[in-house]
Amino acid sequence: MSNNIDENMVARIAKLSRLELSKEKIAEYTPQLVNILAYMDTLSVVDTENVEPLYSPVDESTFLREDIVAKDYSREEILSNAPEKEGEFFVVPRIV
Repeated sequence: MSNNIDENMVARIAKLSRLELSKEKIAEYTPQLVNILAYMDTLSVVDTENVEPLYSPVDESTFLREDIVAKDYSREEILSNAPEKEGEFFVVPRIV
């Protein structure tokens, strides 16, 4: 697969990805993409027949804090940072 990568292919991939690349960047990225795909070809020959899938490289579980409801700030403190407010509410641009 990596042998078929040329500057035209990189330009096409960029266009499909909605990226605007200069000719210099296309020339720079072409050998990088060839090297990445060549490495993937190398990995594809590794025998993984009897290897268990690894879902996470970390054995530790995620430590979660206890969810405690707390009122840390008053409404006045929060609204004091608002660029625009009306009574007890934030004023935000209308989005339709």
